[in-house]
Amino acid sequence: MFDVLVVGGGHAGVEAAHACYRLGLKCGLITHKKNTIGQMSCNPAIGGLGKSHIVKEIDAMGGIMAQATDMSGIQFRTLNTRKGPAVQALRAQCDRDLYKQSIQSIINNSNIEVMEGEVIDLIVEKDNVIGVITDSSGAIEAKKTILTTGTFLNGILYTGDEKKSGGRVGDKPSIPLSQKLYDLKLPMGRLKTGTPARIKMSSLDLEAMEEQPGDSPTPFMSSLQEKHPHPIQLSCYITRTTPATKKIIEENLHLSAMYSGQISGIGPRYCPSIEDKVFKFKDKETHQVFIEPEGINVDLVYPNGISSSLPKQTQERFIRTITGLENCEIDEFGYAVEYDFIDPRNLNDTLETKFFNNFYLAGQINGTTGYEEAAAQGLMAGVNACKSLLKEKPFILERHESYIGVLINDLISHGVTEPYRMFTSRAEHRLMLSQDTARERLTIKANGIGLINQKDFKSFKKEEEEYQDFKKLLDKKKLSKPFEGVTALEALKRTDVSTAKLKEAIGRELASHPQIERAIIDQRYSGYIKKQLREIETNKKHFSTRIPAGLDYSLIPGLSNEIQEKLSNIRPPSIGVASQLEGVTPASINLLRIYLRKQPNQNAEKETG
Repeated sequence: MFDVLVVGGGHAGVEAAHACYRLGLKCGLITHKKNTIGQMSCNPAIGGLGKSHIVKEIDAMGGIMAQATDMSGIQFRTLNTRKGPAVQALRAQCDRDLYKQSIQSIINNSNIEVMEGEVIDLIVEKDNVIGVITDSSGAIEAKKTILTTGTFLNGILYTGDEKKSGGRVGDKPSIPLSQKLYDLKLPMGRLKTGTPARIKMSSLDLEAMEEQPGDSPTPFMSSLQEKHPHPIQLSCYITRTTPATKKIIEENLHLSAMYSGQISGIGPRYCPSIEDKVFKFKDKETHQVFIEPEGINVDLVYPNGISSSLPKQTQERFIRTITGLENCEIDEFGYAVEYDFIDPRNLNDTLETKFFNNFYLAGQINGTTGYEEAAAQGLMAGVNACKSLLKEKPFILERHESYIGVLINDLISHGVTEPYRMFTSRAEHRLMLSQDTARERLTIKANGIGLINQKDFKSFKKEEEEYQDFKKLLDKKKLSKPFEGVTALEALKRTDVSTAKLKEAIGRELASHPQIERAIIDQRYSGYIKKQLREIETNKKHFSTRIPAGLDYSLIPGLSNEIQEKLSNIRPPSIGVASQLEGVTPASINLLRIYLRKQPNQNAEKETG
């Protein structure tokens, strides 16, 4: 018997399994094919706006996504450089095969037991999941089961009027398991995502496009773990569709699976198909297309921005009207994929389901889109499954301390009406959540529960001690005019003076310190951070109160029938989560708080982690 069994070898599955390994528990991972573990089904890229923050948080807690990205990244670019550091984001274009190999290497160097097979049923006893049944090995028992099926749950691929079962091209879907979940009357729905055609790079006219090189020097995605040498770096390219592209798509919209009525699932608003762009933005004659290499020794590009489910012939016609793609050779056509998901409002903040004990969900099955969002959920599901087995407090990240906390809180509080994608705008305390502060926010906390390699932790502690010593030196140095009477540390707060002039004023020795940029950013934002911390502390006193799982809301005086029904159905784990539910008024929250305060032992039941 396994302590934890992870179903699925995608980005959620590998993070869940590796977290269990780091915490010392016996973990099994079952997947359709061992050689597809860590597969990047869509664009081979990690990070980007709102997403690199998540990757660096995973890394700060010992996760493996950033490490694999550094081992496979063929272009690294920092986005949003004209904006403040809190919303700047690192994006890496990866070699698809190298990324998969890197993940598999990390998994193979652990004691995770990897098995091939398809899970066709759950083993359930009195609302407790105690394992799964596979098509190849029969019953596999586990104390905890984590389901990370991605788009494979009853997945259907669409290209025009062509329709076939699959989670992605070349891989079959999980139909029996989906049917089992429907039979159990679980709250499920359908979502949609898509992918563009793959095109041979050798057939493109790159001279007609704008070259987009990566950053120099090449940055690293991982900030905590040992640095791995990058592979060779490549450029991406930018081109545009043309009015001829628009005309062909408009004339053939009725043939798209999305517009012919074949697909009922809702697609991601922020990653629309080219059909959606043409239909919804009729005033735009052209649209940007990013030409992104699939790998170093691979003659393929991913044309980011032209995801489509139009018939193959139509795809070929419109693609060849794009600047630089007139004579292109298409290796694989685009398609849409529709799949099942389970309403995440039926999860606790540990990602354990409310309908079954010992059963956790992570990744696209919860209605999210993106490798990064999936990996974050996998990590948290894996950690909390282990914490439960070890009879320790749950590991919960709050909204004010991480984007992962925002992600999970949003899912379990609001559910999804479309595939959920992370943006920095979703975090109300984003000034505190810069991608560069992930280690300071999370590494000590993660180390406290055993997630961090001790070599990495010692290196982190040494760097933090050096930074504090550097700040003391800055605080000791008194400056001359025009900063007379002010220490170097205080002077760094000045936003009306250029960074170059500040460095000149504090002297070459201090200005050349490797952590000077961090000190400048910390000082300039310190006032805003303190203000946000005061707001958080005020709310924390009330919002951290846990709500007993079996609370009878009908016993709370003054609570309306509508609010009683909503709270009874959703079962929020804390006052903070309850306060975010649609239709739950501040007055209702106040009634709930007063009632809980009067209950015996309630004050001891505070949110931890």
